[in-house]
Amino acid sequence: MSNLLGRWDLVVSEGNGTFPSWLELTESGGRFVGRVGSSRPIVHIVLDGDIVEFSLPPQYESRTDPLVFKGKWVSGSLVGTTTLDDGTETSWIGNAAPALPSYLPQWGDAIELIGQDLSNWIPRSPETESYWGISEGMLVNSGAGSDLVTKDKFSDFRLVAEYSYPKDSNSGIYLRGRYEFQILDDFEGKRNGVGNSSAIYGFLAPKENSVFAAGEWNRAEITLLGRIVTVVLNGVTVIDQLEIPGITGGALDSAEGEPGPLFVQGDHGPVTFRRLTLTPAIP
Repeated sequence: MSNLLGRWDLVVSEGNGTFPSWLELTESGGRFVGRVGSSRPIVHIVLDGDIVEFSLPPQYESRTDPLVFKGKWVSGSLVGTTTLDDGTETSWIGNAAPALPSYLPQWGDAIELIGQDLSNWIPRSPETESYWGISEGMLVNSGAGSDLVTKDKFSDFRLVAEYSYPKDSNSGIYLRGRYEFQILDDFEGKRNGVGNSSAIYGFLAPKENSVFAAGEWNRAEITLLGRIVTVVLNGVTVIDQLEIPGITGGALDSAEGEPGPLFVQGDHGPVTFRRLTLTPAIP
């Protein structure tokens, strides 16, 4: 079997920083997750010994030319080059994604993440205006601005989220800062694809769309053990112990083997959370 096959957590250099991506290579092709957007199939791929080259069209990237990645397997990692949206050549590295098996946990003490103020949260993008605040004991985002990230990090957990939003709004909850639980006003039509309500964005579609209409309160119970996720939305089990293959677009990082924060998406539309209760799992 080729050293190249499998799932890879990528880190792409950009100026003085980096951004995460994700790659899966199989004998028949592969799929890719960029900085933003959903999982997408790789259009063209060449595997030659320990060398890989693949390309795919842009999705939400600010470019018209294909994304092209060239790399090779070196001592257990993939290393290579690509070009950024402005045409600048840069480097990237990929490490094998960890297995993260599930298990039967014990449960710790529940933590309510919504407090009297935002002292246990930080804006994801300090340079971007934030519309988050606490109103009548609820966590409220009133416009499109910065995401909001917990200061604490978590491994495995059960999360109870109760939320509401106005018509046509869009938000999300990123589990460990890497896997987006989709929040979306799609009550009309009740679609249940990988981009719809209660999906793990781009990867896992709910069995059915059990979301309530805009303005009503939804209750999501999300259990994440390793890579295995279960989602109950408004009393309906819509995702039942399915594996999340990799990070979703918009993730904070691609360090899947490490604990990560919870973050709530604020760059799309308004949303109100009246409850965000996280109970840590104990292996």
